[in-house]
Amino acid sequence: MSIIMAVLSLFCSLALAQPVPVELTLWHAYRGEERAALEALLHQYDAQNPGLRVVPRALPYDGFTSKLEAAIPRGNGPDLFIAAHERLADWAQMGLIAQTPAGSQEDLHPVTLSALRVNGQGYGLPLAYKSLALFYDAAKIPTPPTTTDEMLALAQGVRPVGGFGLAYSATEPYFHAPWLHGFGGGVFTAGEVVLDTPANVRSLAFARTLLSSGLIPDEATAALVTQLFNDGQVPMVINGPWFIGEIAPSIDFAVAPLPTVSETGLAAAPYITVEAIQVSAQSAHAPLAWALARWLVSSDPAVLRAVNGRQNVATLSAIMDPRVRDDPVLSAFRRQLDRAKPLPNDPAMAKTWEPMARAIRRVMRGASEPEDALRQAQKEYTVLTRPAPEPTSPVPWFIALCAGLLALCVVTIRWVQRHRASISRWRHAYLWVGPAALAMSVLVVTPFVVGAAVSLSAHDNGTWTFVGLANFLDILVARDWPVTSPLSFYFTLVVTVLWTVANVTLHVGLGVALAMLLRAPWLKMRGVYRVLLILPWAIPNYITALIWRGMFHRQYGAINGLLTWFGLEPISWFSQFSTAFSANLITNTWLGFPFMMVVTLGALQAIPSDLEEAAAIDGASRWQRFRHVVWPLLRPALLPAVILGSIWTFNMFNIIYLVSAGEPDGSTEILISEAYRWAFTRGHRYGYAAAYAVLIFGVLVAYGRFTDRLLRRGAA
Repeated sequence: MSIIMAVLSLFCSLALAQPVPVELTLWHAYRGEERAALEALLHQYDAQNPGLRVVPRALPYDGFTSKLEAAIPRGNGPDLFIAAHERLADWAQMGLIAQTPAGSQEDLHPVTLSALRVNGQGYGLPLAYKSLALFYDAAKIPTPPTTTDEMLALAQGVRPVGGFGLAYSATEPYFHAPWLHGFGGGVFTAGEVVLDTPANVRSLAFARTLLSSGLIPDEATAALVTQLFNDGQVPMVINGPWFIGEIAPSIDFAVAPLPTVSETGLAAAPYITVEAIQVSAQSAHAPLAWALARWLVSSDPAVLRAVNGRQNVATLSAIMDPRVRDDPVLSAFRRQLDRAKPLPNDPAMAKTWEPMARAIRRVMRGASEPEDALRQAQKEYTVLTRPAPEPTSPVPWFIALCAGLLALCVVTIRWVQRHRASISRWRHAYLWVGPAALAMSVLVVTPFVVGAAVSLSAHDNGTWTFVGLANFLDILVARDWPVTSPLSFYFTLVVTVLWTVANVTLHVGLGVALAMLLRAPWLKMRGVYRVLLILPWAIPNYITALIWRGMFHRQYGAINGLLTWFGLEPISWFSQFSTAFSANLITNTWLGFPFMMVVTLGALQAIPSDLEEAAAIDGASRWQRFRHVVWPLLRPALLPAVILGSIWTFNMFNIIYLVSAGEPDGSTEILISEAYRWAFTRGHRYGYAAAYAVLIFGVLVAYGRFTDRLLRRGAA
C-alpha cells in the first residue's frame, strides 16, 4: 500500500509541476474545406508552441456578428475572431477590436490592407478575400469576353434555346455593384452617400437592358443561377468563390475577371470582402493572439489555406507560390482583385443596401425609371440615417415608476387583507398555481417589461440613450413617411388587418366545408383524406413557404406553368400589391385551413345526429340544416379557435418574410415583419422596433377585449 501511495504521490507531483498551457479562443464561421484547413493549421501551431493551446469555435454565420457584439463587451468573447470587414468601423467605435501593431502588415496585398483601415488606422490582418468574377462554361466559350460589348454579343450567340446568355442575382445591390463602378458611379461621393448620380442611373439602365433583351433571367435567386448553370441553360454566371462548391462535377468551368464597360472604358469592378483575423480589445493574451494572427498570414500557412482550403489568400509571397499562381481559379480571382473595390466599412454603407435594392427592383420590373427610382432611394436613405431622438432625463420616469410600484404594493396589500380568510382557506391551491405564475412572470412578463423599456431608448453602436416617448411619437405622427406610404405604421396596420381578416375567413370557410365533407357517410377512405389534408399544417411552415415561393416564380414557377398550359399569360407575382398579397394569402391559407378543419371535426362529433335527422324529416334542406342546426352548435367551439387563429395570423412572420419578402416596395409587410426590419436591416434601430412591438401588443390587447365580449355575449 505504501508503494502505491508513493507512486500516486509521484504522479501528482509531476502533474502539478507541469505548466498549464495558455488558452487562446478563436471564433470563426468557416465550413467545409476552409474549416478543415484552418483547424489543421491551428493543430500544427499548438504542436510548435507547447505552452499554448488554441481553441477554435465554429459559430453559425447568421448569428456571428450579434454574438460578437454581445460577448466581447462583457468579457465573454474570444481572444481572436475571423470575420468579414464590413462592420469594422462600428467595431472600432465600440472598442471591440485592437489596433494592428506596427510592423505586422508586410507581405500583404495593399488592396486588402486598405479595406481594414478606419481613419487611417489598421485593424486586424487580412487572411483572404472574396469577390465576384465571371464563371463560364469552357466547353461553350473558349475565350471569355473582355468588354461588355463582347459579353453581350457572346451571350446572344451562345444562348441555348429556352435559356439565357448570362445569369446573376440582378436585383441585389452587391451583384449590381460591378456595373455601378463600371459606369463611373458608386455609393459615396466626396465622403457622402449620393445614390442618384447620373453614372448610377446609367448603370441601372444597362441592367434593365440586359433583362428586357432576354439575356438574363427574371427574379434570379442564387439557387436558380446554380440550377441554370448546372443544367446547361446559361453559359456565363457572375458569382463568387462560394459558387465553386455548387457547380456540378460534369461542368468544365473556368473563371475570368469581369469585363470592361465598353461605354466608359472602366472595369466592371465588384466589391471585395476581406476576411480578417481580429484581436479582441478585451483579450487577456493580446501579444500571443497577435503572434498567432501573424503566423496565420505568413507565407507557408497562407499557401496551405489556399491549396487545401481553396481560399483567395492576401499574402503576396503565397500568391506567387507556384502551387497558388498556377491554379487557374485562384489566379483568376487574383487578377480580379486588381480591378475590385474594397467594400466600404463606413457604417453608412450598411444603410444603403435596402434603398438600393428597392430602386433596382423598381427598375427591373418596369415600375419606375432609373432616375426616379434612385431619387426615391436617396430619400429613403435620408430617413433611415436621420439622427436618433434627443436624449431626455429619465428622472421623471423613474419617479413615476417608483410611484406606480408603490401604488401597486399598496393595492396588493389591501387586497390580501380583504381576502385573508379566502387565501388561508385556499392556500394549497395558491401553492399549486405558484410555479405556473412564476414561470409566466419569467417567460412572459419579464421579456415584455424589458421590451417596453427598450422602446423608450435609442441605440447607436452599442450606446443606449433614454428618449422617452419619442419613438412612439415618430411612429404615430408619421414623422418619417406619409400615411399612405408602405413604410408608414398606419399603412402597415391596414395591410395587417386585411391580411388577418382574409386569412381567417378562408381558414374557417375551407375548414368547415372540408370537415362537413369528411363527415359525409357516403365518402369512402375518409381516414386517408383526413391524414392528407392535415399534412400542410404538420409540415414546418418555413419549408412550405419556401416551396410556395418557388412555385410563384415568374419564369420557372409551377403556377405560371399551369397558367401557360391553359393559354394564359404568366404573372409576375411580386411586381404589384394585389398579386404579391394574393401569393402570401394562398400560402397561408394552405397552412391554416387544416387547423380549423380538425377543430370543426371535433366539434361535429358532439352534435347529436338525431337533430339533423329530425330537421330532414321536417323538410329542411341541407343548407337549412347546416344554418339552423349545425352552425349554432359549432359556433361555441369555433369562436376560441378563430380568436387563436387570428392572433397567429396577425403575427405570421415566416410567410411574409419568405414568400413576398414585403415586395413590392414593402407594401405587403405586416407589423411584425416591419418591426424585424427596423431592428435588423435598417441600422439596428432597436428602440424604434421595440416601440413597434409595444404597439402590436396594444392592438392585440384591444382585439382580446373585443373578442372577450363576444365570448361572453355568446355564452349568455
